[in-house]
Amino acid sequence: MQSKNDPKVTTRLPLPQPLPMHQSPRCGAKTRGSFLCRAPAMPNGRCRMHGGKSTGAPTGNQNARKHGHYGQKAIEERRELRALIQGARELVEDITGD
Repeated sequence: MQSKNDPKVTTRLPLPQPLPMHQSPRCGAKTRGSFLCRAPAMPNGRCRMHGGKSTGAPTGNQNARKHGHYGQKAIEERRELRALIQGARELVEDITGD
């Protein structure tokens, strides 16, 4: 048994006043254990684990708009090019007689 004079025994002294991190608002989301989450809340009122950081997936297909591969003009250009190549193949077939 350890005595009160033993240096290994430590006691916690109460803080003179709560620190700002202790006064910050808490998340309050109900956890799976039916308790309220005690993590610090972000500006939207929830913590990082219960919806604080993410605003969800981006809407629309951002990648397609950046490079314009699926734009109406690009599709029309590919159709014209495809028709031109097909015409060239038919011409080569007519000339060679295959």
